[in-house]
Amino acid sequence: MEPYAEVTAAYRAFALDAADSPTFAAWAEAVVGDPEVCRWLETLPGIKQQPNLVFAAARWHGVPAPGPYAGLRQALLSDGDNGPIRATIMARATQTNEVGRLATLLPVLGLLGEAPLALLEVGASAGLCLYPDRWAYQWHTDAGPVLLGPVEPAPVVEPGPVVEPVETLTCRVKGPAPLPRALPSVAWRGGIDLNPLDVTDADQMAWLEQLIWPEHEDRRARLRRAIEVARAEPPQLVRGDLLTELPGLIEQARGHGTVVVFHSAVIAYLRPTDRERFDVLMRGLVADGACRWVSNEGKNVLPSVTASGPEIAPDKATFVLGLDGVAVAHAHGHGRSMRWFG
Repeated sequence: MEPYAEVTAAYRAFALDAADSPTFAAWAEAVVGDPEVCRWLETLPGIKQQPNLVFAAARWHGVPAPGPYAGLRQALLSDGDNGPIRATIMARATQTNEVGRLATLLPVLGLLGEAPLALLEVGASAGLCLYPDRWAYQWHTDAGPVLLGPVEPAPVVEPGPVVEPVETLTCRVKGPAPLPRALPSVAWRGGIDLNPLDVTDADQMAWLEQLIWPEHEDRRARLRRAIEVARAEPPQLVRGDLLTELPGLIEQARGHGTVVVFHSAVIAYLRPTDRERFDVLMRGLVADGACRWVSNEGKNVLPSVTASGPEIAPDKATFVLGLDGVAVAHAHGHGRSMRWFG
């Protein structure tokens, strides 16, 4: 997905990205061929035209999904310039917290050694992905399933409540992925976001649930569980611009363990020039030994990372998983599968 693309290009690309949501794929394709709806979308600020935000806002105000495109079309065109759907689009943002991605992120974290980790997520939303040690995992490989999960709650370096995992995150794996044999030791969890969400706020959590695609009941259930996990030990979230606040937060985290700056489906929301600035910033921080960098973004978001891995077909939707600026795998956007290089 490219949030700053022209409307028809953005919705055409989203139809490909949302192939496992028949409703959203059909809606996005229909928007591309609907000049009247495209004109309505073009009255929104560029960052607010993105399909997932528009579709979620429409559903927030009663448009049925799964449901026909006609319902979406009527709702948008009757909303006018000051309607409730537009107001929600302007007030909200796409801040998905897909913990299923932890199944693809964990093998990379396992490469960082056994020392305690200080996890620092940029674009953290509610910080739900800051708990990789609180879930069980099952990777389906060509050689059979690989399972990982604590018999007892995972150890926590600093005192705090512990929630046992009640769900297993699953992922299909191709290639020689270094699947970990132990959960990571996490000493500190923090994040930064322009608009951090509060896991104790029912309205904000309801919006996160609304952002999940209509047919994905498994993801909805997982989100509810992830909220429970985070509420037991809320992370430290800072409101601010990652390009300016990140170095200071890294310094704060360094006293707790190996600092790992990570992000997943976040950098796409920066303008292209700011994506380049972020890339340069992170490479400099890694070179200085300040942190490790785990990236998980769409194939066009960080071109320097994508270019370090195998070529990707133009019509293939995939995320590129990177460590310290070098691609190590291609991954499904919601963590359902991964192809490790090697």
